[in-house]
Amino acid sequence: MTWQEIEILFNRALRFSFSKKKFLFLFPVLLVCGLMIVLCRTLAIGAGEWVVMSLTFLPVFLSSGLLLAAGVVLNRMYFDEVSHSPVSLRKILAQSWELLIGVTYITFPLLFAYLLLWMLLGIFHLLSAIPGLGNVLGVMLSFGPFLLVLGSLLLGLFNLLVLFFATPSLALMQKSKIKLLTSIFQSFLNHILSNLTLFFIGLIPLLFAIGILSLAAFITGLHFAVATDSIAVAVQWFFIMVPFCALLCPPLLFFFNVAVEGYQLTKKNAPT
Repeated sequence: MTWQEIEILFNRALRFSFSKKKFLFLFPVLLVCGLMIVLCRTLAIGAGEWVVMSLTFLPVFLSSGLLLAAGVVLNRMYFDEVSHSPVSLRKILAQSWELLIGVTYITFPLLFAYLLLWMLLGIFHLLSAIPGLGNVLGVMLSFGPFLLVLGSLLLGLFNLLVLFFATPSLALMQKSKIKLLTSIFQSFLNHILSNLTLFFIGLIPLLFAIGILSLAAFITGLHFAVATDSIAVAVQWFFIMVPFCALLCPPLLFFFNVAVEGYQLTKKNAPT
């Protein structure tokens, strides 16, 4: 992989990140994901630390199935765009319906793994609440919550890796799930540096956009919040979330476009 190849794929992925058809498809998906985040944040108001921990990460794993299915459709649309073929969203959805239902199950193991970590974290909360011994046990066993929170963060990162590396293969390859996952893992190991480089190229603009938008939302809530009760706060978050999702569409489209470009480049450079 040369610098010239990276520049070409970057420019092509960026050019097709402002597609009207893909925006109109992705925006409702992000609205549903945002609605789940708002709902979980509303439920977390006044809740205990253990529940807040769960509701912080839970919408991420719930949204991953939707984003994985959406990524498959967006990848197929991108292939049509790059090959200058007519882009028909209705045709792609009709051809991909069974696949989209199936790919959502791929994220279930990640969700179950997180729920397991969350339940284990609850045990440490119970131990720290024991009268008399709770403080001592909380100090001595503090490494446990640290490792569990670290595991939750790593699961979130792995979730992003799945979105980046699995969607192009799911969109193009006609294999069984086991062979498909084996092929993705083997391809990643054979081109670790190239794959990680392309992953960060697609991820950095997305993280930057999320950071800027989150900062703007935080400052807005800090200085212009007028609601006091939980329902009004949730409604306020929802109306902030609508432009948030709209502005997040282009960097997320770029992320999926780079995933396709990386898949094609890796496939082209693979030894025959």
